[in-house]
Amino acid sequence: MNPIFFEDPWWIILIKVLGLFVVLLLWTIFNVWYERRVLGKMQNRIGPVMNGPLGLGQALGDGAKLIFKEDYRPANTDPLIYNLAPILSGFAAFTAWSVIPFAGEVTMFGHETRLQLTDLPMAALFVLAIASIGIYGIVLAGWSGSNPYSLLGGVRSAAQMISYELAMGLAIVGVLMKAGSMSTHQIVEAQNQPIPFANPFTGELFMNGEHGITGWYFFLLFPSFVIFVIAMVGETNRAPFDLPEAESELVSGFMTDYSGFRYAMFFLAEYINMLTVSAVCVTLFLGGYLMPWPLNLIPGFDNPWLGVLVFVIKVQLVFSFFMWLRAATWRFRYDHFMNLGWKYLIEIALVYLIAVMIYPEGSAFFGVLTAIVVYFIYASKRRKDLEDGPQPDLEIDDAPFDPYAGGYPVPPMKGQVLPELVGVVGGQSDDAAAGETAIKERDA
Repeated sequence: MNPIFFEDPWWIILIKVLGLFVVLLLWTIFNVWYERRVLGKMQNRIGPVMNGPLGLGQALGDGAKLIFKEDYRPANTDPLIYNLAPILSGFAAFTAWSVIPFAGEVTMFGHETRLQLTDLPMAALFVLAIASIGIYGIVLAGWSGSNPYSLLGGVRSAAQMISYELAMGLAIVGVLMKAGSMSTHQIVEAQNQPIPFANPFTGELFMNGEHGITGWYFFLLFPSFVIFVIAMVGETNRAPFDLPEAESELVSGFMTDYSGFRYAMFFLAEYINMLTVSAVCVTLFLGGYLMPWPLNLIPGFDNPWLGVLVFVIKVQLVFSFFMWLRAATWRFRYDHFMNLGWKYLIEIALVYLIAVMIYPEGSAFFGVLTAIVVYFIYASKRRKDLEDGPQPDLEIDDAPFDPYAGGYPVPPMKGQVLPELVGVVGGQSDDAAAGETAIKERDA
C-alpha cells in the first residue's frame, strides 16, 4: 500500500472531505434535472424547462420544498428505528465514496497527493460492506412503518440484498484476481497495462503498448461486467427492479410513512447510490480515470487533472444507463426477479469464475464462449416453448370458477376458466350458463 494517503496534512484531508461532500450534493441536484430531461426526450415530452435556465431551478425547488415541508411521524411507528433508517441510508451513500479514485497523483497547493480521500488494502470489499449498510436503512424503514405496504417494501429489499449482492460479489472476484489487489487505485492502474495485439495482416504481436490499447476489464471479463451491471440495478432498487417501492403495488413501499426532510434523505441516498455503483463500475471495469484509446496516444492528455473529467464523463454515461432502463423497460414480476438472481446470474458467475481461475489468460475467450452458451440455452428454451404451445391444464374443480368469491376479484389459477369462456374453450355452453346462474344466485 502506497503511504501517500497517510502523509496528507490535515488541511488537505479537510479539503478532500468538503470537496467530496459538495460535489456529491451538486452532482445529485444536476442528476435529478438530468433524469427528467432524458426521460422527457425518450418519452416525447418536454421535461422541466420553466424554472431557471433550461429548468435547472426545478431540482433546487424540489429540494427546498422537502426541507421546509411538514415532517411528521405516524403514531404507530417505532421512533428510534424510524429516525435511524434515513440516517443509515444517507451515511452509507456518502461513505462509499471515500475509497473511489477520481484521478491519479496530482499536486495540490504544492503537496503531492491523489484525488481520492483514502485507499484501503480491501477497498473493494469496503464498498460492498457499506452498500449493505445502506440496504439496512431501507429494511429498517419498512419494519418501523405503521402499514403493511412499508413492511412488504422492507421485506422485498432484504430479499434483493441477499440475492443480488451474491451475484455482485462473484462478479467482482474476477476483477480482484486479474488485478491482484483489492485496492481501488491499484485496480485502476492494473487496467493501464497494454494487452497483446496481433497485426491481422502480418501476424506481428505487439506487447509493449505501441498500439495504446490497454486491458480494461469490461472487455477481458465481459460476463462479469454484465452480471455486475444487472446486480447494481437490483442493488439500487431502480426500474425495472424497483420492487421495494413499487408505486402500482405498494403505494410507495418502504417510504410510505416518510415525508419532509427524512423523505429527502432517502431521495438523496437513492441518487447518490446510483452514482456510487456507477463509479464502482467505472473503477472496476471501465478503467476509472484512465483516458480511453486513442485519446491516450495524444501528447498532453496524460495530465492527471484531466482524469477527473474522464472519470466524471464515464460515471455520467453509466448513470444514463439507469435512465434508459427506466424509460424503456417494464417492472419485473417478483418471481421472475428472484429467478434471474438465483437461477441465472449466480450460476453463470460461478461457472465463468471457475474458468478464469483455471485459465486466466483466456478470460476474454471464456467470456465470448459464456455469452454464446447462454444465448443458445435461452434460444432453445424459447424455441421449445413456441413449438409446444399452450398445454392443456388439468381440471382443478368441476364447479365453475367465480373470480369474485370472497368479495375481491382474483385471476384464475392454472386450469381454471372464467365462466363466460367455458363454452368457447371447453365446448360446453351449458357449463357457461350454469356458471353465470351460480354467480347471479350468489349475488342475490
